[in-house]
Amino acid sequence: MKRTPKVIIVGAGLGGLECGYLLSRHGMDVCVLEQGAQVGGCLQSFRRHGLQFDTGFHYVGGMGEGEILHQLFSEFRLTGLPWVKLDTECFDEVFLDGEHYAFANGYDRFADELSKKFPQQRPHIAEYVNMLRRSQSALLSQGGAADSTSETLLATSAYQYLQECIPDERLRKVLSATSLKMDLRADTLPLYIFAQINGTFVQSAWRLRGGGQVIADTIADGIRTHGGQVRTRTRVTGIHVNEGSIDHVILNDNEIIPCDLVISDIHPNALFPLLEEGSLRKRYVQRISSLENSFGVFTVQLLLKEGAVRYRNRNIFIHNHAKIWHSETWDDRQNGTSIGVHFSVPTDGSEYTRNIDLFMPMSWQEVAPWTGTRPTQRGNDYDEFKQRNAEAAISAVLPYIPDIQGNIEKIIVSTPLTYRDYTHTFEGSAYGICKDYDHLISTMLPIRTPIPNLFLTGQNVNFHGVLGVTVTAKMTCGQVISALPMLS
Repeated sequence: MKRTPKVIIVGAGLGGLECGYLLSRHGMDVCVLEQGAQVGGCLQSFRRHGLQFDTGFHYVGGMGEGEILHQLFSEFRLTGLPWVKLDTECFDEVFLDGEHYAFANGYDRFADELSKKFPQQRPHIAEYVNMLRRSQSALLSQGGAADSTSETLLATSAYQYLQECIPDERLRKVLSATSLKMDLRADTLPLYIFAQINGTFVQSAWRLRGGGQVIADTIADGIRTHGGQVRTRTRVTGIHVNEGSIDHVILNDNEIIPCDLVISDIHPNALFPLLEEGSLRKRYVQRISSLENSFGVFTVQLLLKEGAVRYRNRNIFIHNHAKIWHSETWDDRQNGTSIGVHFSVPTDGSEYTRNIDLFMPMSWQEVAPWTGTRPTQRGNDYDEFKQRNAEAAISAVLPYIPDIQGNIEKIIVSTPLTYRDYTHTFEGSAYGICKDYDHLISTMLPIRTPIPNLFLTGQNVNFHGVLGVTVTAKMTCGQVISALPMLS
């Protein structure tokens, strides 16, 4: 009788959970291990003062019928969750140095609305939208896999494309203004990432009542239904390699679980110390460990008085004298401000929200003085740093959301250090390893590793975000299944 393969998945972020779901449904013996108290990674939610707050999940694109994320999520039985479609006439609202711009859903409507603001740029806006349309069509036709169009976009600079396609500098800024959800490095960001993420939101934009934890818990329940395990508060402390292949993992320094293969959903820099020295060539480890990571985020979560602040069924992005395309200078706050604003869907159907998230990019260097500290033990300087930046963020958004004035009950502040400690992202990075269009081979990590039964998944492999991680999870599972005959 053929033995069922034992699969260990290290990390219960979205990618790890999705791999666990697909492989357990395929009949494999799956065990997902998470060192934190709950699953989900950056999808997880937390409760403070009786309300639920999201960690990193705010909205998704492409969840309309027939669109790419809807197709992908249908495999995980996620399409029936309480999704809330954002305002189609303005799902993202941009304020650039005081000027207002509305992003509308639908490629044609998106182009028409922007053309009203930039009538001389209509042909260039049409060319830009056609590029988004082609990128989405390519991804959709391949069911999430890359094709020749995707490969071309991967090897193209997003910044350079906009410079050549859009002659108007202000329009270039507007088209980039909602992209705080990626690392806008002018010298590295591939057009593929810029197009895929922005393109799905132009198709349709959605929030989820209950937040990202609903997604994580639903997938985890599916794994258990298929006979798999999901264990929290379980730390992998070692991965044993015997004659070139992994044969077991060690949990909490004392429990041993034999396995046939391992999928890592954690950052490679967290994975490598778990492997015995010599399991991987030093050159391989050094090359990946030296790759630059994306910026982190500084989040201000506002708990609001009941019935005081109207819910906006859109997102707001505010840029005041900011260098939108130079994220390596995000810590230069003296010369500009960039802030994203997300509203939580009222759980009771009210027209008023109880919590709003403000977030702005923040480099690891800004919190470097406290890297050796733990939560609640960082000292007065750190508290003052958080308070200073939180006050600046609230002041910056007040002209655009005036009803928060006098209606804030509590303020919860997170920095890249918070994300490092609670979601275990490397250096609090929001979007993983930076991808470089000019060095794709070294920055787009392969799913297969030099250890034949060790595979990678998650945002460090392909591109980040809910869509990118889901596409990667499918790719990882495809490679695992194709490799099984060679591993048996």
